Amino acid sequence: MSVSIEMIKQLRELTSASVLDCKSALDQAKGDIHAAAEILKKRGLEIAAKKASRAANQGRVEAYIHHGNKIGVLAEVNCETDFVARNEEFIRFAKDVAMQIAATDPRYLNKEDVPADVLVDMNDKQKADFIKVNCLLNQPFIKDDKFTIQDYLTSIVAKIGENILVRRFVRYRLGEDEK
Repeated sequence: MSVSIEMIKQLRELTSASVLDCKSALDQAKGDIHAAAEILKKRGLEIAAKKASRAANQGRVEAYIHHGNKIGVLAEVNCETDFVARNEEFIRFAKDVAMQIAATDPRYLNKEDVPADVLVDMNDKQKADFIKVNCLLNQPFIKDDKFTIQDYLTSIVAKIGENILVRRFVRYRLGEDEK
């Protein structure tokens, strides 16, 4: 099946991948847009895995103050170069992460940060639910709950081509005691 420009456009809107990557994935998937999207997702995961070991010492500290000035967030998002730290998509990702933290109040960055004693009395479903609610990278993205923050991060790494990571965050709520 030949790949039309309309199909490439549709896949680009769905994945934000480059024209060449979309055409290649559509050719490989014989014109099936959903299969092509899965191919691109798999490629993105492979790219992210390759980049994960590289040092990410640049980036930005993103501040977000919620309407009403009662919730504030500082989130450190790192990348490899100062060039990427000024990239529009990287900045948007950092802002989205800070907004996610303000909206959902995660207690941990990822499941590896959860102390074992917190999960000890939970069954597998309770553990999975706890992690989904309390670990930032495992939370459904507030702007599109079909994806987690980790999925969003992986797509940005694949698109930009550098290791990117959320290093740490803090969330303040007016009148709230520290956790």
